[in-house]
Amino acid sequence: MKRDAMEFDFVIVGAGPAGLSTAIRLAQLGQQSHTPLNICVLEKGESVGAHILSGAVLDPIALNELIPDWRERNPPQFTSVTQDEFIYLTEKKCYRLPTPPQMHNKNNFIISLGQWCRWLATYAEQLGVNIFPSFPATEILYDAGKVIGVATGDKGRDKNGEPTANFQPGIELYARQTIFAEGCRGSLSAEVMRQFNLRANCSPQTYGLGIKELWEIPDNQYQPGHVFHSIGWPLKNDTYGGSFVYHLDKNLLAIGFVVGLDYKNPWLNPYHTFQQFKTHPRIFPLLEKGRRLEYGARSLNEGGFQSIPELHFPGGVLVGCAAGFLNVAKIKGIHNAMKSGMLAAENIFNGKKGERCTQFSTAVKNSSIWKELYHARNIRPAMSWGLFPGLIYSAIDTYLFRGNAPWTFKNHADHTQLKKADVSKQFETIKSDNRITFDLMSSVYLTHSKHEENQPCHLKLRDPNVPITVNLKEYAAPEQRYCPAGVYEIVFDENKNPHLHMHATNCIHCKACDIKDPTQNIIWTPPEGGCGPGYSRM
Repeated sequence: MKRDAMEFDFVIVGAGPAGLSTAIRLAQLGQQSHTPLNICVLEKGESVGAHILSGAVLDPIALNELIPDWRERNPPQFTSVTQDEFIYLTEKKCYRLPTPPQMHNKNNFIISLGQWCRWLATYAEQLGVNIFPSFPATEILYDAGKVIGVATGDKGRDKNGEPTANFQPGIELYARQTIFAEGCRGSLSAEVMRQFNLRANCSPQTYGLGIKELWEIPDNQYQPGHVFHSIGWPLKNDTYGGSFVYHLDKNLLAIGFVVGLDYKNPWLNPYHTFQQFKTHPRIFPLLEKGRRLEYGARSLNEGGFQSIPELHFPGGVLVGCAAGFLNVAKIKGIHNAMKSGMLAAENIFNGKKGERCTQFSTAVKNSSIWKELYHARNIRPAMSWGLFPGLIYSAIDTYLFRGNAPWTFKNHADHTQLKKADVSKQFETIKSDNRITFDLMSSVYLTHSKHEENQPCHLKLRDPNVPITVNLKEYAAPEQRYCPAGVYEIVFDENKNPHLHMHATNCIHCKACDIKDPTQNIIWTPPEGGCGPGYSRM
């Protein structure tokens, strides 16, 4: 069945802060110049924000520029930061550390990023932007070596890929410029980087896995605007990561843990690490009489400055976390994602079909994004030396060199870092009490994730034998532990032969498997439109 086609001036893949900021700025420019524009934003989630997960503390610098009167436009909940804490944890104690200058949160706000994206989407639609949720872009369209648009995925195929009675073919969307704003480890963003060799002159990207819960806590534990970050326990000193605890409004608490996906021990389980963190004497009282409302997880870029690829290619650009603008030292990226989208809009506004918008890359290099990431560039890679050497170097880099050290450390690919299971120490299993700590499946239930059962599996294996002959044999099947949704399981047949079973309907689109698989044998692709988690306030 032939696919329908639609023509737009601009097609934006992803309705996160970067994609929506691009759309809004394009619409504003169109209005200012009296140039009617046809702008399309594709979103794979069932609704805008359904797949969005972040801490999140917002630096409003880009928002103030994009929508100067945002406070008067009935924005969703935002809580002014009132207090910063930076803590080193041991198993039983905690020690307050000086808060690094990059982490100060004066004039910042604690938000639900999903709610904010829904609000931004409403504003964009008021400006005439077309937003299509439940339409994942699954294919890049090329002509003569140039990107000319994208196609959305089919709906209504069975597990074998055959059309059913409800089959609906995808749609081809053509544009003079295509903007990839898929977020961290976007599947089409990765393809366009390969196709045009955009990573030729940068370090590998490195990532973290963030796991988050939303709680409602009693008045006697609630401190509106309090921001807490910790390092140390329960992670070993050779593993990068730490926690965040943010007090929103209405007695809501966002609590989470980030584990660097360059960890070396294949027995490490990030989900169990997070559950263990909640038992610490400093954290347990916060949750003891609370109620857990939501759970989710998402990977995040940590490579920073030296891992930014070339941003333009014939027919489009990369923006936001698709390019990797998170500032790890600042623990923020929303403002940079939004600013990159605004710069993209301003520099592709007059771009012709298939044109290479080199001026966008130049604009980013002349912006606050570049300066901010440059000054923080050595802090994350220094942590690969271990926690305490990394902290010492970070202090020297920050206070002595002020981010201008005459060297730049390189990053490494996370999937290359695992040691073999037989030379690695196993971790003690955390027993769930279903009050503070929870088993994985009860957590997955709170993601409200859904996938049509009778559809092709969206998790592909390059070689179906590798999970057993390599991953299980050498690394004790780490996919069973790094996945925060229980997608991967080693099962045995009647002859006690192992094979990998994928519970694809559990998938919450965190992308950890696509990143951490030691042989890069797992390929994450978008499932049918609207499938995946259904976050409401994450």
